[in-house]
Amino acid sequence: MSIERPLTRRPLPADPSATAIVGSGCLSIHDVLALASGERRVALNDDPIYREKLAKARAIVERAESNGGIIYGVTTGVGACAGTSIPPDLRGELPVNLMRFHGCGTGRILDETEAATVVAVRLITLAKGHSGVRAELLERLCEFLNERLLPRIPEEGSVGASGDLTPLSYLAAALFGEREVTLRGRVMPTPEALSKLGLEPLALLPKESLSLMNGTSVMTAIGAICYERARRLARLTASITAIAVDVTHGNRGHFDPRIFELKPHPSESRCAGWIRADLEFGADVDRPPPARVQDRYSIRCAPHVTGVLVEAISSAERALEIEINGVDDNPIVDPERGEILHGGSFYGGQICFVMDGLKAAAAGVADLLDRQLTLLCVPETSDGLPANLVAADNVSHHGFKAMQISASALTAEALKLTMPASAFSRSTESHNQDKVSMGTIAARDCRRVLELSETVAVIVLLAACQALDLREGGSQLRAPLALREAVRKVAATVTQDRRQDRDIERVLGLLRDGSLPLGPY
Repeated sequence: MSIERPLTRRPLPADPSATAIVGSGCLSIHDVLALASGERRVALNDDPIYREKLAKARAIVERAESNGGIIYGVTTGVGACAGTSIPPDLRGELPVNLMRFHGCGTGRILDETEAATVVAVRLITLAKGHSGVRAELLERLCEFLNERLLPRIPEEGSVGASGDLTPLSYLAAALFGEREVTLRGRVMPTPEALSKLGLEPLALLPKESLSLMNGTSVMTAIGAICYERARRLARLTASITAIAVDVTHGNRGHFDPRIFELKPHPSESRCAGWIRADLEFGADVDRPPPARVQDRYSIRCAPHVTGVLVEAISSAERALEIEINGVDDNPIVDPERGEILHGGSFYGGQICFVMDGLKAAAAGVADLLDRQLTLLCVPETSDGLPANLVAADNVSHHGFKAMQISASALTAEALKLTMPASAFSRSTESHNQDKVSMGTIAARDCRRVLELSETVAVIVLLAACQALDLREGGSQLRAPLALREAVRKVAATVTQDRRQDRDIERVLGLLRDGSLPLGPY
């Protein structure tokens, strides 16, 4: 029988800028996403003073336990069983039992990027040194990220306070050597993955399982991914709007900076600036006169509608970065005073609020784009483009007629999902968790709304590129032409009726991997 050798370890990059150090300062959403994608590696701060802080926090937990102190989840039961005293000889079982009985997640499994983002966010908050976990546990989380050993996390089953207990139990289980993981893309039992890396399962000491599970890292991780996708959607919406103005001979004056100086919402001004940049506003370019004094609201008010999304993105960024760099479990440790504090920092209300707002703003943009698609497809509002953008001189062809139906269906679904998740807080767990955030549901809803809105945007982008092709003389604007060129590499002009689902899929791929030539955010 052959013995399988452990996988060769990849050394950390020599360039320190390629490695994020946790436990030292704050990390941005972009840092977290770079860790999740594998673009950057991670290491735990090796400063002796920092390591001493970790050891002190752990010692406080152990000393309080041995001295007869009352520590939630260490000397007591959890949740509604907090009044139950756990005898010293059973306390070692509690971390494992806590992880095991929460193994009841359901639904879709988070993809690898999502799972890696969860690991990164949990690592960063635990590395703050107020959770009473060992440096060894934090080092193991670093190894998980660097080696792409990631827990398989079902996304359903969290009410968002006490944090994301059930989904995060799958991270605790991976450390302990139970359930399933992916190792560099391959699904396997956790013991097998650990063996391939030459690692032993990590025994979870009192408080460590609770520290891993009792926080907001799943909703925050999904929210961080939504944040980045929303930024691309906002910028693409401005680019599509510029093309729509160009091909329908719209009035560029709607985006004059003076208008936005007089009601100076920064987000609206930014969006108007993007549209002006793509339209080369103020440049000496030969253009036809506007076909209308005032365009429909879906053109004229595009900076205002998209500006709401940009404002929601800014709000989400603030909340997410506080959550990423904050301490969100319970109880928490004050190493300076040697005290253990019991509170409710696991409550995900801030994330729920910004995710509910972000999904509503994203759906509003989908609705805007759906209206722009109609303007492009109707000769009376497009200044004479063929009905349904049909390129063939043949009444048996239909161009973008069905694409309008698909965009409307997707938009309706996105709008339907904008009901605030926070409105559905309900008492659970024997009325201990009697007011919960539903933040994880809000983040998952936001992700779905963004998926739908991105697809609407891509359909309208395909229609806008078709309109550029059909407009006699063509556009002279650099940004629209560059965007059309990128689209045409994967999706040809529709010259006769054919399937367009693959066009949608390919252009979605360009959007999601950042390959579309959009201007700076």
